[in-house]
Amino acid sequence: MSHQFHSTVLREYDIRGIIGETLGTADAYAIGRGFATLLRQAGGSRVAVGYDGRLSSPELEEALVAGLNASGCDAVRIGMGPTPMLYYAEASAEDVHGGIQITGSHNPANYNGFKMVFQGRPFFGADIQELGRIAAAGAWLDGNGTHEQREVLTAYVVRLTEGLAGIDRARLADLRIGWDAGNGAAGPALELLVEQLPGEHHLLFTQVDGNFPNHHPDPTEEKNLADLRKLVAEKSLDFGVAFDGDGDRIGAIDGQGRVIWGDQLLMIYAEDLLAMEPGAAIIADVKASRALFDHVERLGGRPTMWKTGHSLIKSKMKEISAPLAGEMSGHVFFAHQYYGFDDALYAAVRLIAASARLGKSVTELRGEMPALVNTPELRFQVDESRKFAVIEEVKARLAASGADVNGIDGVRVSTADGWWLLRASNTQDVLVARAESENEAGCERLLAEIDAQLAASGLERGPQAGH
Repeated sequence: MSHQFHSTVLREYDIRGIIGETLGTADAYAIGRGFATLLRQAGGSRVAVGYDGRLSSPELEEALVAGLNASGCDAVRIGMGPTPMLYYAEASAEDVHGGIQITGSHNPANYNGFKMVFQGRPFFGADIQELGRIAAAGAWLDGNGTHEQREVLTAYVVRLTEGLAGIDRARLADLRIGWDAGNGAAGPALELLVEQLPGEHHLLFTQVDGNFPNHHPDPTEEKNLADLRKLVAEKSLDFGVAFDGDGDRIGAIDGQGRVIWGDQLLMIYAEDLLAMEPGAAIIADVKASRALFDHVERLGGRPTMWKTGHSLIKSKMKEISAPLAGEMSGHVFFAHQYYGFDDALYAAVRLIAASARLGKSVTELRGEMPALVNTPELRFQVDESRKFAVIEEVKARLAASGADVNGIDGVRVSTADGWWLLRASNTQDVLVARAESENEAGCERLLAEIDAQLAASGLERGPQAGH
């Protein structure tokens, strides 16, 4: 017996597809068999399994567990919850050697997928391709694994609250915070969490609903923060926090309704963390603002720019022992007093803690940041066969021109006007561009440089591609 995956589902950081079209229960079963085979070969035998609130998740979970069992691994079923709860179940239990979360993350409701962790490390790239090879050959180990239910939610929420350790809770008693779970999987954990936090809390859309009836659960798109912004304004709250569909990405707004983007949140976390861990390395992806890297340097930290992608960032953190990392997309990773995985609920608790330790409101912290002009992430379709080639062409032309280029992930070019970025997405047939300057005119000049490079490769910055 063997299995062939649809050509589009085995991605760089996870497995993802459209239910009933490119992804189904047969795929989930094959993933279980392949993952169990690799884990047993590496000396492991037990896998934690969780799932998000999508309508297709329970049936995929059943099939995944059956596959794990058929290849001799035991499954620890932790039920429905956010992806970081699954990471927690894997990281905190000595008898668990791997974890799989069934989640469509921030994709449309008819998508679903799998995020995996293997003996404490991210499972991505070549690992995922190996699942495809094993399935195509039917080279699975056989066995008879067991499965058990394990309640993790309560312990997970208690662990989240430890992010406030050492802070006088009386100082937090006057805090008033708005929260938007977006009908995603973080809702039930959030309800439990705020019961244990000091202050006053106003919650939106904590009812898990895989149809996402209120707004799409992607807090990196400003339109999805409209309900939270309204709540903060109407109730005069201190700030607001939003989560994506599976709770591993955070969005935030301050008391004036200003968005605090991923790199700006990292500026706050860095200021707090460097007071406790002087000289620490702090990682951000190539899309992050220069203001962040300058801020970390000013505070005596070691700013480290790295490739976009949560699995790549986690690997780099381990390599250089960085206590903190983050991405523009709202993934925030704390290894300081935590496990090093991306957890938006924990990041929210640490935002409260940072504000308290720094003695400034979140609104004040946001207000202190330099006012730079930057584009959102500009994404445009380009043929899959061309996307990496175009980046190489641009690199070659820039090298010949003597430009100041960081080529770690695409090209990030620094000029007197600021910087611009052009990189190929690892997960879609799109190129991603971004530019940042101190003023509009500078930003326009940077965009013109991007357009000139694209034109030289026979492309133009066409209509925006979706996520």
